[in-house]
Amino acid sequence: MINSIAPNNNSISYSNYNIGYGEKNNISQKQGKTSQVKKTECQTCKNRKYVDGSNESNVSFKTPGHINPQNSASVVASHEREHVKNAVNEGNKKGNKLLSVSVSLETSVCPECGRTYVSGGTTRTITKKSIDEPKLNPYNQGEEMVKRFLMQGANIDLVA
Repeated sequence: MINSIAPNNNSISYSNYNIGYGEKNNISQKQGKTSQVKKTECQTCKNRKYVDGSNESNVSFKTPGHINPQNSASVVASHEREHVKNAVNEGNKKGNKLLSVSVSLETSVCPECGRTYVSGGTTRTITKKSIDEPKLNPYNQGEEMVKRFLMQGANIDLVA
């Protein structure tokens, strides 16, 4: 999971990809001619930091780092793929089964320049841990003990 840290320590998360609005679509009208306006990064976007909030030590952004708003979708998606890779590795271990993995990206709008950027992402995994050996599973051991206790005296030959 990765989240952005706004310069004023307020972070807002939503969903979808970087659409790239801002600064009036970079085009201005001058005396009937269309010209490109040089787009500069605002201070809020320039100072925005991203940091991973998970307990996995082998993923990026464990320390806060800057991501260009134009690249935020691909960088955050790549980071979330690291979490998916860890989940797949965990699911491939003996006794584990990976049931589901989903990734969602959140977007926000910069309050200063109006640019939409990917502000974070979340990876959700469901792994089933199963122990096939009945003697290794503590629940199976308890079940066997209860069955023995309940079956004592259940098969008595009263004719003899």
